[in-house]
Amino acid sequence: MQSCTGAKDILRSRMRAAAAALTPEARRAGDRVLADRLLALPELKGAETVLLFCGVGTEPDTRPIAEALWAAGKQVLFPKCLPHRRMEARAVRGMEELVPGVFGIPEPGEDCPAVERGKIDMVLVPAVCYDRSRFRLGQGGGYYDRYLSGYGGATVGLCRDALLLERVPRERHDLPVERVLTESLCL
Repeated sequence: MQSCTGAKDILRSRMRAAAAALTPEARRAGDRVLADRLLALPELKGAETVLLFCGVGTEPDTRPIAEALWAAGKQVLFPKCLPHRRMEARAVRGMEELVPGVFGIPEPGEDCPAVERGKIDMVLVPAVCYDRSRFRLGQGGGYYDRYLSGYGGATVGLCRDALLLERVPRERHDLPVERVLTESLCL
């Protein structure tokens, strides 16, 4: 019998390949639809402070979302990795304040102020893929699992239609997000 961790690793590899198989044009078109759908959410319109992720590789591009939120006068945060697989949210006023982080992922520089988790209205949660019950398969580091444990605000995932599954392997610590948006669905 395969362990849940082993099943997650296999699925992670399969879903990364599926994402990489999408054409750049299809990804860009999907990114525009995902951004529009997110920006139309009532929960986002009512939020003042939003934690985004910096989409890299085949992940959805969150830069247009950040730009729209800044234009709307909202406080935009990005995660900064800390030792022991922890992260914190830091306020960013522009993409130029992001610097290469531990994994090469852009993250806020040292001058960007940290914001307490309880002051964040919404977290955009990254994933390799999601399932129809709104559970996610992350990159495998557990950063968001730890960060979201005990978080009381809104959680939203962006997922390409091609990466939405019926069910992802789950462990006790895995938590669903409140909403998953794809190009064609809002779960």
